[in-house]
Amino acid sequence: MTERDLVSVVIPLFDEVDNVEPLAEALQPALEGLNRPYEVIFIDDGSTDGTAEKLAIVAKTNPRFKVISFKRNVGQTAAMMAGIDHAQGAVIVPMDGDLQNDPADIGKLLDKLDEGYGVVSGWRQKRKDAFWTRTLPSRMANSLISWVSGVHLKDYGCTMKAYRRDVLEGFRLYGEMHRFVPIYAKWQGARVTELPVRHHPRTRGHSKYGLTRAFKVLLDLLVVKFLTQYETKPIYIFGMVGLGFFGISFIAAIWALYLKVVEGIAFVQTPLLLLFTLGFITGVMCILMGLLAEVLVRIYYEAQNKTPYTVKDRINIAADIVKRAS
Repeated sequence: MTERDLVSVVIPLFDEVDNVEPLAEALQPALEGLNRPYEVIFIDDGSTDGTAEKLAIVAKTNPRFKVISFKRNVGQTAAMMAGIDHAQGAVIVPMDGDLQNDPADIGKLLDKLDEGYGVVSGWRQKRKDAFWTRTLPSRMANSLISWVSGVHLKDYGCTMKAYRRDVLEGFRLYGEMHRFVPIYAKWQGARVTELPVRHHPRTRGHSKYGLTRAFKVLLDLLVVKFLTQYETKPIYIFGMVGLGFFGISFIAAIWALYLKVVEGIAFVQTPLLLLFTLGFITGVMCILMGLLAEVLVRIYYEAQNKTPYTVKDRINIAADIVKRAS
C-alpha cells in the first residue's frame, strides 16, 4: 500500500456530543476492513455542547482520528472545505456525523470509484426522515437542480460521497455549495455516478436543518448557473429580497388580470400594473447585485489566500499539512 491509496474521511459536526463516541466505534471496524490506509478528519463547527471535548478524547484512542475545531459556527460547507484542505488522501469521503450515514457503505463507494469514476454520490433510496418537511422538499430540490445543471442525480442532499482528489482542485466552497460538487466535477470532465446507500433514523441529538435551508439551496443554484456561464456569495440577503419583490409582482399581475377579466376594470384604472413592473424590475436588480457581491467575495478570499473559516485547535495534524491548508 502507498499514500496514493490513502482514504480521507471528512466529517463535519455541530452539537453532536452524543454521537461522537458511537460514530468513532462504527468508523474504526468499517475502515479497518478496507485494508488500505485511512484517516478521519472530524471538524467541530463551533459546537457549544461539548462536542469538541469529546472529539479530543476520541482522537487519543486512534492517531488516524484527527480533529479541527472552529472558534465559531460557520456552516457545513466551510467545515467541509476545512476537512478537504487538511486531507492527505487521494480519495476523499465526506459523511454526516449524526449516524444517519452508515460507515459500512464506504467500501462500496470506493469499489465503484475504482471502476473509473471521479465522483460516486450516495443516494438515500430508503430515507428515514419526515416526509413532508425533509423528504418531499428534498425531492423537489433534486429535480430542480438536475434540470438546471443538466447533471441528473436523485439525491444531491446526501453528504456521503466519494471523490478523487483531482476533481476537487481548482474551486472553493461557500454558502451551501458542498452539495453541488458533483456538478462542478461533471463540468470539469469527471465521470459521475450514483449508488444507493443505507440511511438510518436519527436516534441522538436533533436535526440542524429546516425548510429555510431550501431557499438557500435555490439561491446557491442561481450562483452555480451564473458561475458556469462566466467561469468564475452575500447572495442570501439580496436574493431573498429579490424573491420577495418577485412575489409581490406576481400577486399584482394575477390581481390585475382578475379585475380585467372578471370585473371589467381596465389595467390603467388601478396601480397594479405599475406595482407589477416596479416589483419585477427591483427583483431583477436585487438578484444581479447579489451575483455581483458573490464575485467580490471570491476576489476578497482568493486574492488574499483567505479561508471562510477560523481554526481554533488542531489534533494529530502534521505541521506541513497545516502550512498547506493555511
